[in-house]
Amino acid sequence: MTAVEEPDTAVRTVTATIDGQTVTVPEGTSIYDAAKQVGVDIPVLCHNERYDPVGVCRMCVVDTGGRVFAAACVRPCDDGMEVKTTTPELERNRATLTELLLSDQPGRAEDPKQTTTGDNLLLDLADRFDVAKETTDLPCGSGRGIDTSNPVINVNHDACILCDRCVRACDDIQGNDVIGRSGKGYSTTISFDFNDPMGQSSCVTCGECVQACPTGALTNKPINLIPIQPREQLDAVDSVCPYCGVGCALTYYVDRERGAISFAEGRDQPGSKSRLCVKGRYGWDYAASPQRLTVPLIRKESSYPKGPLSADVRGDSHNDRGRSGNGGERSGGKKGRDGRRKPGGLVDYDEVMPHFREATWEEALDLVARRLKEIHAAQGPGAIAGFGSAKCSNEEAYLFQKLIRAGFGTNNVDHCTRLCHASSVAALFEGVGSGAVSTTYGDVANADIVIITGSNPTANHPVASSFFKQARRRGTKIVYVDPRASTVAEHADYHCQVKPGTDVAFYNAIMHEVIRLGLIDRDFIRERVSNYDELARTVADYPPERAAQITGVDADLIRTVAREWGEAGAGVIYWGMGISQHTTGTDNARCLIALCSITGNVGRPGTGLHPLRGQNNVQGASDAGLIPMFYPDYQGVDRDATRRRFEEAWGTRLDPNRGMTVTEIIGSVLKPGGVRGMYMLGENPFLSDPNINKVRKALSALDFLVVQDIFLTETAEFADVILPASSYLEKEGSYTNTDRRVQLGRKVMDPPGQARVDWEIVQDIARRVGLDWDYSSPSEIFDEMVALMPSYKNLRHDNLGLSGKLYPNDDPEHSDGTVVLFDERFNTDDGLAHLVPAQWLPAKELPDAEYPLVLNTGRLLEHWHTGSMTRRSFALDTISPIPEVYMHPKDAADRGLAHGERVRVRSRRGEIELQVRISHREQLGNCFIPFHFREAAANLLTIDEIDPYGKIPEFKFCAVQVEALGAAHSEPIEAVGVAE
Repeated sequence: MTAVEEPDTAVRTVTATIDGQTVTVPEGTSIYDAAKQVGVDIPVLCHNERYDPVGVCRMCVVDTGGRVFAAACVRPCDDGMEVKTTTPELERNRATLTELLLSDQPGRAEDPKQTTTGDNLLLDLADRFDVAKETTDLPCGSGRGIDTSNPVINVNHDACILCDRCVRACDDIQGNDVIGRSGKGYSTTISFDFNDPMGQSSCVTCGECVQACPTGALTNKPINLIPIQPREQLDAVDSVCPYCGVGCALTYYVDRERGAISFAEGRDQPGSKSRLCVKGRYGWDYAASPQRLTVPLIRKESSYPKGPLSADVRGDSHNDRGRSGNGGERSGGKKGRDGRRKPGGLVDYDEVMPHFREATWEEALDLVARRLKEIHAAQGPGAIAGFGSAKCSNEEAYLFQKLIRAGFGTNNVDHCTRLCHASSVAALFEGVGSGAVSTTYGDVANADIVIITGSNPTANHPVASSFFKQARRRGTKIVYVDPRASTVAEHADYHCQVKPGTDVAFYNAIMHEVIRLGLIDRDFIRERVSNYDELARTVADYPPERAAQITGVDADLIRTVAREWGEAGAGVIYWGMGISQHTTGTDNARCLIALCSITGNVGRPGTGLHPLRGQNNVQGASDAGLIPMFYPDYQGVDRDATRRRFEEAWGTRLDPNRGMTVTEIIGSVLKPGGVRGMYMLGENPFLSDPNINKVRKALSALDFLVVQDIFLTETAEFADVILPASSYLEKEGSYTNTDRRVQLGRKVMDPPGQARVDWEIVQDIARRVGLDWDYSSPSEIFDEMVALMPSYKNLRHDNLGLSGKLYPNDDPEHSDGTVVLFDERFNTDDGLAHLVPAQWLPAKELPDAEYPLVLNTGRLLEHWHTGSMTRRSFALDTISPIPEVYMHPKDAADRGLAHGERVRVRSRRGEIELQVRISHREQLGNCFIPFHFREAAANLLTIDEIDPYGKIPEFKFCAVQVEALGAAHSEPIEAVGVAE
């Protein structure tokens, strides 16, 4: 179980007899479930244990001695009940029902399910009862239609038996409420929204309905012409999704003959419970892109001095990019008939590749090691830095940070946690002594109330959000705090639409009211909390009326939320980058820690602190030490005893000083005596870092840059050497999700061409710079890592199993691990939660007459970060192909802008062009731009001001103007933007 459930010691039982076998079950148990316990198989069509039973198909009817047969899936057992499941009359009824349903179905040879995955349950029943469409005398109805509007799901209404499994999958499991019924009598069909085509409805293409459907009514379409075949003809590889931090378990079905994935399905695991979203189920084909890097590349001498190589990255084709379309040329940015660049968001290989020559691995690795060693020898350890990746495995993260520290004597190593949850980690480590979550997303089932703040989990963590929606249906109250009215707001009891950057004022006001009403947990504060009095004095200055003026949230709503939170028996706070990506991000997280602590909402089931982690291994990469101030397991590099321990383990002297972070390293490159040589493993700071113009200058100024990646990224244009790496699907390794669940990712296929597994490349460079490494497998690296990480104690590759294990875990052979942390003490030195009061401060850059709107950036459901993976996925790029700026209707009307019109968005740092999307989800005076689209790179606009504690950039707040393309502005800005 993901969540801790209190045992019910007073369960009443009933005893029934099923086909002569006696069974005792809890009161309320269905006949179907009771029969399973004694090995009696009752046929079903509409029923599936994952969904609420409805009994509509009547295939499972049994004889209970009553006037009519009873549907076993919905009829509970009574004490003394005698049940017969296979009488001749029951079997005749089932055969007749099967024949009736079969008469309208497509023929077996044309059946959409049977000719693909080969698992049409109705045809299985037809075989059992010896009936066939070809031999029935029943008339065949048809003409209800086929819907092919979704890019990856086919809908065949003639194959539908109206079992409602798809409806329940959509409602009960995913909580999307898209599918229902329309029509009357024989014309009744499943429908999407208001009988829209599936591809034009609000369907999010999670594929749960396809996984649920027992017939050919809902089936997957082949992707990239790889046929879908029965499972037994394919190789099943159990792995984990490579996208967000939820870490959903899935199975890839691989066509070995074609060397490609045929389809993917969710599989059971305590966290995700067989659920997937559109990215996990349909977004895996990026790995088979023809644009994969397959051979080492070295920059030609004629392409120095260094700089960006494509027009897009130079910025000089600004007005030719991002036009509407369906994804552009797959070869990357080809020009159309009008001479303008087509969309598609991919580096133009035709422009960039001529600047590089192919090399052998030996030549490329020798050059990398020689140049980095030369820079290190001439200018010292501080001249070297490394960016790792949260998409790489724990083992690769561990080796990479060990290389930078042991091989070059510097702690200048970081990764993208600096750009997502660094401030959360800083506050959590300071407050509770651990940067990890204190409970799981599934523990929402035990909460009376949850606060979801600064996050859009329906887009960013869709499977986790399905658990939130389920909990709300069971009675958990949801408070949603965010400037945008995302789809989460539609499932919330209270939506507090705060103004951007006012979170501290809002939570201080909540705590003000909780304290005023006496709803604090005095025992918890006395025994387990420090600095409460100072916190109380600070929040006393934030009555709801003052907070309302700052935040824009009504004072009465603030009072209501405070009372609901304070009176609840158990509450969890889940937060995202809307909390962390501010110059006040650490203060924001400090407030959340304090709010949970003063109400005793830590350390019990249904309570806790959970920053929803962004990438699939951002938790694991941080745990493994891929951050400049900590060794693995958050052990401070500036602590003498800790450093000596790692020096002994690694056999070398280590730097006693904290290293620089991602943003500090980029700034250092532009200063005398700063970083001169860099090794980038799977990072793309050109698009992911703020103030792209500054990043462009820094990358151009580096003396030497090696980029290890699977595609030619924007950052790779500045490289001296490019090393072709392995995708997630091409290697073994462990990954740690947002719940602290350590899982194994398993190899699905071989890397293309000469591309190599990442950890082997890192080891080869380490050997060339003088480190005596001889690892033979990821499991060997994992064992060394775990020996240095108390939190991971007892974990091994061979005891993680198919479901992974939560850490800490005293007995992984028999236990799933610890769900709720801090039940007795916190991980701080004194065991107490350290409360740190925070004062509200305005954002660093405020709107004015020239730049009157506040820009917020973030993700879309279908895309991922800089788009290098998702924009090479057929399904994801087809569903969401173009960049848009989301605007409140009045803001658009005030500027004379229409939906779909191309506009210019400009800030003090640069400008981009993209389409307007009129959105009622935006707050007046605010706009939203996803950051996945290189042709309209949102981070050209953002500022590089950072949080003083977490060193995280201010991605969520900067001042912009949106205007029609023909509009003039008072301060001309070059296409490439303002420098700094």
